[in-house]
Amino acid sequence: MRYAMIMAGGAGTRLWPMSRKDQPKQLLKFIQPKEGGPSRSLLEIAAQRLEGIVPPERRFICTSENYRKIIRRDLPNFVDERILGEPVGRDTVNAVGFAAAVFEKLDKDAVFSVLTADHIIEPQDVFRERMDLGYRLVEDDAKRLVTFSIKPTYPATGYGYVERGTPIRGVDGCEKDGKALAFHVARFVEKPDLPRAQAYVQSGAFNWNSGMFVWKASTIMNALRKFKPESHAGMLQIQHAWGTAKQNEVVARVYPTLPKISVDYAIMEPASKDKDFSICTVQMDVNWLDVGSWPSYAETLGADAADNRITGEGPTLQTQAKGNLLINANANHTLAVLGIDDLIVVHTPDATLIMPKSKAEELKALHGMVDDRLK
Repeated sequence: MRYAMIMAGGAGTRLWPMSRKDQPKQLLKFIQPKEGGPSRSLLEIAAQRLEGIVPPERRFICTSENYRKIIRRDLPNFVDERILGEPVGRDTVNAVGFAAAVFEKLDKDAVFSVLTADHIIEPQDVFRERMDLGYRLVEDDAKRLVTFSIKPTYPATGYGYVERGTPIRGVDGCEKDGKALAFHVARFVEKPDLPRAQAYVQSGAFNWNSGMFVWKASTIMNALRKFKPESHAGMLQIQHAWGTAKQNEVVARVYPTLPKISVDYAIMEPASKDKDFSICTVQMDVNWLDVGSWPSYAETLGADAADNRITGEGPTLQTQAKGNLLINANANHTLAVLGIDDLIVVHTPDATLIMPKSKAEELKALHGMVDDRLK
């Protein structure tokens, strides 16, 4: 059967000072729906995106154990049994392995998707169609590890790239209007420098790696056994204890000992050279926004005539200013700017951030200097 796991454990340090360790970006209700209505969190949007793809009882969230109460409050349909609580973050390979171990115990034939909680993806019907194709590819051949790739709109250096190889034939939905949608992967390239990124975009043969996947739970467990045996051994302990009185104790004891590494380096890279696995990609022809920094968040907001994007509970005044992102999260404080261009100003009740847009990717370094009480 089909399952889904949303990864929602990130710290969101590049969206400080709104994103904090006790309520990170994926749990902030700061995304304003285009159709109106109350703001929603990225996790709420990601969960809603699964409608029509996987039944509610087979949707799971992997997140920090510290976020369980907030998730239960904001997404009550996710009962405790479907929240995989990490006692500490051990990067994406262990989040994936955690889900694989649990799903394989629940269903030896489980096929599951890995989704992220920090993307805005439109339109929904295309996403649903391509995700369904990903499941069908794995159901057709359990060796397949399916990624989803996005046509690049600019030469980004912060994303990984996927080079498309030969098209995949013989599975319903692999072509649409004579256009191939599924491909063997020729290679992955992690975060290239600008000249290489420009060359990749110009070639037309590369897509951005979206960080979304579909694969069989038993195949991932096999990949862990071959390429990351320490994680595999830990996941077997968790799998054995899952659903028993020892479940929480074993997770709390074993999980912090697992090697910290991404799924791209731990599984996808070695699997691409191993005959026991077949790396594939499905092209997602969607509008895809990774809300991982303040400039990307600004793209979710409408702009005024001077290209300023303004939001928040508190009043904001601006004149002779253009191209700024202005956020005032304090209803009892007035934010006023005069004669500034291309800045990010974020004011919260206990912290204020001011920086050029061009420095947004360096915010993580500044965050390391922040007092622990403000993190």
